[in-house]
Amino acid sequence: MAQALSSGNARKSSADGIETYRFTCGGQDFVVCSAQGHVYSIADPFNERAVYPVFDVEWYPVNLVEKGNTRAARRINVIHALASGASKFVNACDFDPEGETIGFNILRYACKDKEGEAFRAKFSTLTTDEVKSAFGQMELGTGQKQARAGRARHLVDFVWGINLSRALSQATRRIRAEHEIVSMGRVQGPALSFLADREVEIREFVPTPYWAISGIFEKNGTRFDAGYSKERVETKTEADRVMADCEAKQGIATSVLKSEFNVQPPPPFNTGELQKEAYRNLRFSPSRTLQIAEKLYLAALISYPRTNSQILPSSINYSAILHGLGRLNKYSKAVEAILRGALNPSRGSKTDLAHPAIHPTGEGPRVRLGAPESLLFDLIVRRFLAAFGLPDRRELVKVELSVEGHKFVFRRERIVEQGWSGIYGRYVNANTNNMPNIVRGDKFRVASVDVHEKCESGPTRFNQCTLLDKMERENIGTKATRAEIISTLVDRGYVEGSNDMKVTDLGLTVAETMEKYAPAILTTSLTRDIEERIEGFESGPAADAELIRQTIRVIAEGLVGLNANEDQIGLNINAARTTASKRFALGSCPVCKVGELRVIRSMKTRKRFVGCSNYGLGCRASAPLPQHGKVEATQRPCPECSWPVVLVGARKQWRLCVNPACPKKDRRKRT
Repeated sequence: MAQALSSGNARKSSADGIETYRFTCGGQDFVVCSAQGHVYSIADPFNERAVYPVFDVEWYPVNLVEKGNTRAARRINVIHALASGASKFVNACDFDPEGETIGFNILRYACKDKEGEAFRAKFSTLTTDEVKSAFGQMELGTGQKQARAGRARHLVDFVWGINLSRALSQATRRIRAEHEIVSMGRVQGPALSFLADREVEIREFVPTPYWAISGIFEKNGTRFDAGYSKERVETKTEADRVMADCEAKQGIATSVLKSEFNVQPPPPFNTGELQKEAYRNLRFSPSRTLQIAEKLYLAALISYPRTNSQILPSSINYSAILHGLGRLNKYSKAVEAILRGALNPSRGSKTDLAHPAIHPTGEGPRVRLGAPESLLFDLIVRRFLAAFGLPDRRELVKVELSVEGHKFVFRRERIVEQGWSGIYGRYVNANTNNMPNIVRGDKFRVASVDVHEKCESGPTRFNQCTLLDKMERENIGTKATRAEIISTLVDRGYVEGSNDMKVTDLGLTVAETMEKYAPAILTTSLTRDIEERIEGFESGPAADAELIRQTIRVIAEGLVGLNANEDQIGLNINAARTTASKRFALGSCPVCKVGELRVIRSMKTRKRFVGCSNYGLGCRASAPLPQHGKVEATQRPCPECSWPVVLVGARKQWRLCVNPACPKKDRRKRT
């Protein structure tokens, strides 16, 4: 930002290890210092996990909440020192409730109550032109409502999570003295409920067997497949009879129905649609997609990636962006075709007052992108270009074939005239298989008929994409937090897998506990109501106090049920934890000889490692683990050191003794 405003003449300096940039612009001296995220955080005054309920909370410097975070303390001190000599203040954090909250807190606490007299620079990309334009059109005192919404959300979520999580965790500690957190949050509860309800449906589903028949037909050397008109054949006897009647016979096309229709270009991406398309096409989790998109944004390659909008306003200068993309070889032909027509991009129904739909800036990468960044950038660019494309003209063909009185049906869709799909390329989600040209009365040879035994399909589990979509439709969480909630469910051990999210025994037990003793916590309507009221702070008068009172009432009522049944809750959750821990048990501890080594994830760093179950009794046996790939126990100790041996990896597994000081490893190093 400093380089953009100073035309590359900003002077870099450092104060207590914190970088600042100084330059002169328009006759005024500027100093730029980055926040680098939240430097203030909501916390309670008690440094004791067993203390709850906690309703008296406040904003504190992050270094007082996260012990050892000296960098946050130094950043606050540097900003405070710079503020003492400043005559004007500019908040140029990301323009959304989260960015407003970061800037508001720094202006209020580090700069001593300057939040009401600070200018606001608003931008959606970090290109030089837009940064300059944002500072040229700064407004005084704007953003207060968004800051109020952001601060209220932090406060409500903290009070919600800290009280319910401490109640559940304390119940488990009464039975087993281990400091393991059982968490429950405002959005986490309903999201877990979605998954748990589906898991129960799957476990209770009793499939009914049936038989399906398909045939392969041939005409002039071209083969195609068609399904039997009766999709479910109730008995194998009937299915075998159809197969016997049709094998090696001749069929005839008794009906050919064709219809043409237009498929309009898709709208540009908002955050949720980007996450879903990245998952479908690239298998990126929602949280990873946001992380990569943030890198692209900071590299000035795309606009701000946290937005609800599916609309590209004309103010972003379509022509300039398209000409910029045209200089990149892989997009030049598509851009050339688009520029020959009217620039009217397709629009979706969702809007955002702060930012437009996600779009490329038109600038090319200044350095070589890594593979994930390159893939996501290509997806965003092609979606942007496709929004300017012409409609696809497609044809749907339905053919009915008769073989010895039995009817088979052939359905295919094909592109008659390619429009936007030619630009979107491999990301097009459509079945456009090639098909032979068929007219009524054509005859076909039956190449084969197959009978398949199947079972009635039951409910399918959510994956990260479909769960994200469910959360969006139910309006729980925000565009910035939904991916984080999904990751938390996995990290807490409530859910396993990403393509097929299976709820663990622990996850089901926690959901059942809340449903039985504090049912209001899991209701979607309550969470949605709070979300909508918080969003209302941005465009209407504040009702912070009433919202907090409602939150306290709901939590207090929930705590009554949890506290009254604390022992039973502890027994149930610990039983589920024991079942789960057995899956991650690696073997007996060679240090204390009593405990069990198992895979543990650090609450602070989120990294996994090997630790002893007797940690609470003083055993400090631990060992590092690879942070990626599947880890499976072999239940066979290393013959050299007696520590467990595990299998690491998914497709290509290798055996690994977890002991970093294993004599066998030491001999390898010496040789």
